[in-house]
Amino acid sequence: MSSENEYEPPKIWQWNSESGGRFAKINRPISGATHEKELPVGEHAFQLYSLATPNGVKITVMFEELLALGISEAEYDAWFINIGEGDQFGSGFVELNPNSKIPALLDRSGETPLRVFESGSILLHLAEKFGHFLPSDPVKRTETLNWLFWQMGSAPYLGGGFGHFYSYAPVKIEYCIDRFTMETKRQLDVLDKQLANNEYIAGEDYSIADMAIWPWYGGVMANRVYEAAEFLQAHEYTNLMRWTEQIGARAAVQRGAMVNRAWGPLENQLRERHDASDFELRTQDKLEPDAEDTGI
Repeated sequence: MSSENEYEPPKIWQWNSESGGRFAKINRPISGATHEKELPVGEHAFQLYSLATPNGVKITVMFEELLALGISEAEYDAWFINIGEGDQFGSGFVELNPNSKIPALLDRSGETPLRVFESGSILLHLAEKFGHFLPSDPVKRTETLNWLFWQMGSAPYLGGGFGHFYSYAPVKIEYCIDRFTMETKRQLDVLDKQLANNEYIAGEDYSIADMAIWPWYGGVMANRVYEAAEFLQAHEYTNLMRWTEQIGARAAVQRGAMVNRAWGPLENQLRERHDASDFELRTQDKLEPDAEDTGI
């Protein structure tokens, strides 16, 4: 049955830049730089260009966990990329990541500087480089990578699907919200059942799988992402809630969640990070986040 408001797709889609919505200014169907802008460079071997969206938090948590182990070689500069203003389309950022999504990393620790983009790739790169948070045992390693890539494949349904239509779309569409709510709750159930018999996502060891999944799904459970915990009845996933609180209590995770954040309570913000002492300082700048995962 059709209605008078039903959309009929044209034979050829045309980009309407005035289509509205919260992200209309930065979403576009073409790639590449929109303006010339070099990226700043600090003194450390690792230069991170990011924002404290769930995908960005994965990497700052990883760095802070490595530093907590006493690995001074993991010191890093974290530069603030304001995706709401289109910083990700500057020429320097596009050179580092042609997909124009945060986070992006420049690794200058070797003879040849390496660009590393996509959050899962960055986590894997750092884990292999420093030999932590990825088991060497083949069975455990494979299980960890299973869950790392589960997150990479699943999060777009949570962020670009549920999160977009529930929180950001200019109109509320029942079909879209129902469709992605169903999938989101299925994913929460997958995690809850996995954690019923495992302390951490991939087994008894804390790993990059936890670092990848916690900012997204832990954020939903703690009502920090999309403010949808009641709507999703998050409290029913008791094993996942236990894990959410356990990971969130880690000091390195708390520090990592602050980096490149310029919204919310001032005590939770650290716009840029260049030294451990920066956590004692707080920026006065306030910006609204762009936390929709259209590949953030």
